[in-house]
Amino acid sequence: MNSSNAIARRLESIQTKAALRSADVANVLNVRPETVSRWNNGKALPHASTERQLLELEFIVDKLTDLYEPHDARLWLFSRQRLLQERTPADLIQQGQIDEVLAAVNQLLDGVHL
Repeated sequence: MNSSNAIARRLESIQTKAALRSADVANVLNVRPETVSRWNNGKALPHASTERQLLELEFIVDKLTDLYEPHDARLWLFSRQRLLQERTPADLIQQGQIDEVLAAVNQLLDGVHL
């Protein structure tokens, strides 16, 4: 049960910090919204690869809190970004291209801290 509670806490963190709905999380992780609901309720756990994506999404969202308010973070995730060759971070995360998204976030953070 501890694992499911940990997953639910991660989901809550993502949803709070980036104003993401369960359907948004499901879209980014390429699962059904019902699956995210089961994780949230402790009725199921994500597969290992999906869990890794979830943790990466949480890491990215956490970094975005240094730059954006929750609704702005959500918009950033679903909007085309110049730093990502006009692709959306959400699509890249879904495709497993986490490092590219992290590099873009880090570039933004470096610009903020100059």
